[in-house]
Amino acid sequence: MNLIARTAEQPTSFRPARAAKRELPLDSILQGDCIAEMARLPDKSVDMIFADPPYNLQLGGDLFRPEGSRVDAVDDDWDKFDSLTAYDNFTRDWLEQARRILKDDGTIWVIG
Repeated sequence: MNLIARTAEQPTSFRPARAAKRELPLDSILQGDCIAEMARLPDKSVDMIFADPPYNLQLGGDLFRPEGSRVDAVDDDWDKFDSLTAYDNFTRDWLEQARRILKDDGTIWVIG
């Protein structure tokens, strides 16, 4: 598995309905809601997860890095959440699925 891509649509509830599990697709790109796609994968079936999740950077003011450069806020739909609670729920839900599908000796890399 190379990639699980999240669509721009943000559902009200991030927890997917019980999906039928499928064989682990190899050498494939899975497109769709990352939580729903991971929910369909077998337990402990993935060696590595490389994630670049939304940062929820819908800033109302200016944000600066430690060296003084200004952070350009993201204004794309994929990074918009109704509240910090919704963002926290999304983050918890995708990490729960990632933990479930990751092998005991697997690795997860998260950009943040």
